[in-house]
Amino acid sequence: MSIVVKVEEKLYQNRYIVDESRPHIQIKSEEACKSCDRQACTVCCPAACYSRNETGGVTLVTDGCLECGTCRVVCQDKGNIAWDYPRGGYGISYKFG
Repeated sequence: MSIVVKVEEKLYQNRYIVDESRPHIQIKSEEACKSCDRQACTVCCPAACYSRNETGGVTLVTDGCLECGTCRVVCQDKGNIAWDYPRGGYGISYKFG
């Protein structure tokens, strides 16, 4: 018999070292997020780093980012995401591959 394990439980096993002085993802313009009718980043990010805020914009918290680049893909039309790999020693270390 196989045991079903939730993806959140597996993600919890990963190690993430936050680079507080230089985040690897930034929203370029809050106004562009407010004018975005889809705000796809808030539903597509597998780590839930993006959320809608009370002003109609998007809040980004890079803690726990999987560095998958999904946010860049879903925001290609507006190009409002500045994304780069974290500096050496920072970012995610996957436990399960």
